[in-house]
Amino acid sequence: MHSLFLRFRRTPLARAALCLSLAMPLHAAMAQTARFDIAAQPLAGALDQFAQQAGLQLALNPALLQGRQAPALQGSRDVKQALDALLQGSGLQGSIDKGMLTVQPLPTGQRTLKEVTVTANQLGEITEGSGSYTPGSIATATRLVLTPRETPQSVSVITRQKMDDFQLTSIDQVMEHTPGVSIVTYDSERTEYYARGFAIQNFQYDGIPMMRDSAYSAGNTLSDMVMYDRVEVLKGATGLLTGAGTPGATINLIRKKPTRGFQGHVTASAGSRDSYRTEIDLSGPLNASGSVRARGVAAYGDRHSHLDRYERKTDVFYGIVEADLTPRTLLTIGADSQHNKPHASTWGGIPILDALGEFNAMPRSTNNGANWSRWDQYTRTGFATLEHAFDSGWVAKAQFNRQVNGYDANLGAAAGGYPNPADGSGVSMWMGQYIGRTTSNAGDVYLSGPLRLAGREHELVLGGSIANRHWKNSGWWATPGYDRGVPDYYQWQGDKPAPAWGAVPDYTNDETTRERGLYAAARWNLRDDWKLITGGRWSSYRNRVAGQDESGVFVPYLGTVVDLNDTYSAYASYTGIFTPQALQDEQGRRLDPLQGKNYEAGVKASFMEGRLNASAAVFQLEQDNFGVETGGTTPNGGAAYRAIKGVKTKGYELEVSGQITPAWQLQAGYSHSVSRRQGERVSTLSPASQFSLYTSHRLGGRLAGLTLGGGVRWQDKTWGDISMPSTEVVKHTVKSYWLMDLMARYEFSKQLLASLALNNVLDKKYYTIFNLYNTYAWGAPRSVNVSMTYKF
Repeated sequence: MHSLFLRFRRTPLARAALCLSLAMPLHAAMAQTARFDIAAQPLAGALDQFAQQAGLQLALNPALLQGRQAPALQGSRDVKQALDALLQGSGLQGSIDKGMLTVQPLPTGQRTLKEVTVTANQLGEITEGSGSYTPGSIATATRLVLTPRETPQSVSVITRQKMDDFQLTSIDQVMEHTPGVSIVTYDSERTEYYARGFAIQNFQYDGIPMMRDSAYSAGNTLSDMVMYDRVEVLKGATGLLTGAGTPGATINLIRKKPTRGFQGHVTASAGSRDSYRTEIDLSGPLNASGSVRARGVAAYGDRHSHLDRYERKTDVFYGIVEADLTPRTLLTIGADSQHNKPHASTWGGIPILDALGEFNAMPRSTNNGANWSRWDQYTRTGFATLEHAFDSGWVAKAQFNRQVNGYDANLGAAAGGYPNPADGSGVSMWMGQYIGRTTSNAGDVYLSGPLRLAGREHELVLGGSIANRHWKNSGWWATPGYDRGVPDYYQWQGDKPAPAWGAVPDYTNDETTRERGLYAAARWNLRDDWKLITGGRWSSYRNRVAGQDESGVFVPYLGTVVDLNDTYSAYASYTGIFTPQALQDEQGRRLDPLQGKNYEAGVKASFMEGRLNASAAVFQLEQDNFGVETGGTTPNGGAAYRAIKGVKTKGYELEVSGQITPAWQLQAGYSHSVSRRQGERVSTLSPASQFSLYTSHRLGGRLAGLTLGGGVRWQDKTWGDISMPSTEVVKHTVKSYWLMDLMARYEFSKQLLASLALNNVLDKKYYTIFNLYNTYAWGAPRSVNVSMTYKF
């Protein structure tokens, strides 16, 4: 049993190092170098590994390390400099004397808010306070806490610093800045994100999966960013942790955590078209020792847009409490809620063609919604986490999440038909009322830690998850006899009266989806420069209403990373995901689940001790067991299907993010992908190629306090098949376009700062289409937003 106040680790190497240090001048011992290979993890385990790899003895008070996380440390490094890097931001300092490593708290006067923002968790390193556009470590891919260079998949991360610099307060804005992700706008309340040719339906909140239903949107794509530390987008299939889903990407939103020192801020902002927003964020200890910490966040926004008559009010609340039950046991409980209340919501967009078959070029301010049209959406979440670190270096974590995503949609829009340029006739109303919600209960329990085998130390994760999703929906159509016609589309001002909805719904939905899974992943340390990750998930999925019942589905995970030197690594990976389907063949047998597969290989680089990361990847995604009609029928008389090899996407991606100099941050990426099914291009609503570059620079000298930045993003042409007034189907192409944004921030003092954000500076006119609706939506014109922040 280790002593509470003093622990010694004695190995032959440590004893040799101690003897050598006694015979050397102190400064010579301090100048020695060693090779380190330490993953991001709780600080206690990292210091144990550091002492072993540096050949030192370790003496410390374990209580000092509780609640502190260490970054990854790799390569040949000066031992003292490496120790400083390991302890950076922890509020601790280390010293080495005669082969003995000791750790003490920093003197009170040297502690800063930045140093107390580090929190022990198994989700990776917190980006708040880092000042960086790149993450330190992440765990979205495998539950193993790894640096980007150690992760054998492409990952894009939008950090807290980048969100603050460019005033990215919504998830739509974050996705616009994420390399390799494109957006299609359905209407004022719904957007769809695409990556590698597939729509992104997989969301995670602190690593807990949640599927989004685009048709009955309920808050996922309206999320306010005030409560989140960062957004991680893991490209490709992610079935190891998510189970069922689509193979394009997974979006993981990581919440802010309480801090051990008091900190907080208040921000007020105002922008173009009478848009206003305020937020407050307070965090700190609840007792003298700091063993209980809390954070409270609130925001309120009243946003008008370029659309006539449109307005959306949003309120957000988030609270979280952490308690150190013991020096090694952490309990976290929290809750959040967001309500989105729009006025004059659109449904669909502007008809693409007029009655003559020409492009229907309407003003960017066109709003097809009736004045009474609205699509309220809300999200309410309660969560709890219990985490324990064992002396052996193993960590046990149990996480439970209850999330309610609801909607109350009362919709009417002038969106159907083809307007006659002569008199504005030919357009009709789309109308419907939909009220429902999805209640999701999820739990995830796992063990993670070192495994000693064949003289080497490896890492292992063993876990299981359970999720129940219950969706209830009621739908109404307009009362029979209601006049849907729009007399003059070109004079439309949304003043059509609302229909009288029936006393009872015209239809209802009541479905429960149950998922169960067991997963395992191991990171094998084959050599100092070669790691192999193997893993898999055994899943079951049941939705009786949809006729989906799958059990024993195995999803594999395989990845390898080879260090070419201290900077560059080569990697390759194979991952999978599955989606159950209710289609039947002519014998009445359900088709096997859609199988998403991701093959990827590339090179990653980490410069300046991980402060700048770069990657280059080639990939191929496949979705097999795709159902096509056979022309026959099932035993019940329905259309019969057969499974074929489905969509195949091939492409490549380049990305760089992080610090060029201590004052200069950058995130840039280029992606290219083409999707085909049976040789034909598909998924053409997302661009084949896109590029983005965003940067900021903190000036010095007489301009100290001023930060300037900006960026551009470009996407290739897109297209889709639409219907002509003659019912002929034609291809409509949207041209490629560039957009430019600028930002500036001035710090009057450490407490007070002002920010300016200019979006679409050149006022570029651009739009996206949704060919299923035969409609298009204009992108936002030039806008400006000014904010003032006071920090406590």
